[in-house]
Amino acid sequence: MLISFGFDIVYDCKQPTPMLLSLNVHASRAADLLVPDLLVTEPSVPRSAYHDGFGNWCTRLVAPAGLFKLSTRGVLKDSGALDPVHPNAHQHDIASLPEDVLVFLLGSRYCETDLLMNTAWQLFGTTPLGWARVQAICDFVHTHIAFAYTDARNTRTAFEAFNERKGVCRDYAHLAVAFCRCMNIPARYCAGYLGDMGVPPPYGPMDFAGWFEAYLDGAWHTFDPRNNIPRLGRVLMARGRDATDVALTTSFGPNTLASFQVYTDEVGA
Repeated sequence: MLISFGFDIVYDCKQPTPMLLSLNVHASRAADLLVPDLLVTEPSVPRSAYHDGFGNWCTRLVAPAGLFKLSTRGVLKDSGALDPVHPNAHQHDIASLPEDVLVFLLGSRYCETDLLMNTAWQLFGTTPLGWARVQAICDFVHTHIAFAYTDARNTRTAFEAFNERKGVCRDYAHLAVAFCRCMNIPARYCAGYLGDMGVPPPYGPMDFAGWFEAYLDGAWHTFDPRNNIPRLGRVLMARGRDATDVALTTSFGPNTLASFQVYTDEVGA
């Protein structure tokens, strides 16, 4: 299948404002791009690109004072397959984990493992190890949090989401990530596009999506506690410890989000 994707984001900046952007498709999907998602700014400004410590493709620029628009359109070739399910994937003991995944066992800005450790072991300590334990975490988070766009808050942490029992996809992912880490399962936060392909209406407003990956059986596997079913058409943009590492825009100055639209649709050949 072919997926058309993109966004239009407009900021109103009070002064020239440096920004870091993670708005491109992840390098792991670069070979699937038929139309590259080139970043366009209005007005046009100089920018530079780099790969961060998590392998995400990032852009640096300085937004001028006034209205500043970021946009892109791309087309990506996708298998059309649902998220893979590997129910027999086993859980590693910590001593056998590769060094590069150990950071995803630690607490982070939005995933407070110290505050959730006892709760995690009370809830999941008797569940089977491996895939079944991660799925049990997703099942709990899926029913524990009530989803509503009006409940979005960019400062909400996993511990707060657990206690408030409300949030959006990033809150589901943060809580599941924190619980996995408490249970000695490396987990990392993911952000990207996830359209409505393959699911029945009604459809909500299109937005970027948050999910996570757990390290089992020598590989990273996709889990999505917000939807809690395998989905198709998932397009990764960035990975990290939590939403801090994969923030789509990080600005260093006062600004207001004036307009925000995301597009993700299946298209013909």
